[in-house]
Amino acid sequence: MITGSCLCGDVGFETAAEPSGASMCHCTQCRKQSGGIWASAQVRDVDLMITGLVRWFEATSLAKRGICPRCGSFLFWKAMDEDTISFALGAVDGNTGLSVEKHIFTASKGDYYDIADGVPQED
Repeated sequence: MITGSCLCGDVGFETAAEPSGASMCHCTQCRKQSGGIWASAQVRDVDLMITGLVRWFEATSLAKRGICPRCGSFLFWKAMDEDTISFALGAVDGNTGLSVEKHIFTASKGDYYDIADGVPQED
């Protein structure tokens, strides 16, 4: 079981499913919203139980982002046309048991760091 929450604890989540696609997102939107690289993994929508009030923000018509309205933690990312939802690995309680599989949107990464871990990169 993986459990997690926002900084203030108002929003929580849990899943018994095996997450997939652990990634580090370097896109401009994730950098602006999280203040850095956003690490996430995904499960099917039906396999993630969310408690508390989530504010959903649509930066584009393709996806929405779930945020705690009290503390501002960026917890979820959901593509409109998929049956999966990504959750923030940094919000997980304890260890995740996962390893990063890929870096995504690396063409948009900040110029203040290098990606040198040998994990595959996608522009």
